[in-house]
Amino acid sequence: MPAISFFTESVTYNLPQKLKMKKWLKASIEKEGFKLGELNFIFCSDEYLLGINQQYLNHDTYTDIITFDNSDKEKLIVSDIFISIERVKENALTFKTNEFDEVCRIMIHGTLHLLGYKDKGKTAKALMTQKEDEHLSYRAESGLI
Repeated sequence: MPAISFFTESVTYNLPQKLKMKKWLKASIEKEGFKLGELNFIFCSDEYLLGINQQYLNHDTYTDIITFDNSDKEKLIVSDIFISIERVKENALTFKTNEFDEVCRIMIHGTLHLLGYKDKGKTAKALMTQKEDEHLSYRAESGLI
């Protein structure tokens, strides 16, 4: 049974419009030719995500998102995506957007990594941003959110 779930770890956060978010993310995955298995979004604190970054990636830096691809089949999405709500709030201020739009951007960013898109290097980063914008526009145009 395909599923998208939302959890919190060491923060209080209530994602708005959960059902519409699930429909949008599932549609985005399918639009890219992939199949949804299980996708878990875990909203957490900076410190919690820093611990994951140190333990699993040997990085001693704060980040807004870490995506773990747990799939053992090609074109099947099975993943845990950790998102720092503190970073999302800071990013929203930095990029002069609202928190909900920024959380949507971060969520689709992590999902796009699962779909094979990278963000290291100028060309890859430009394509990632283009894909984020495309899926965020689709979200608005489809009336999903």
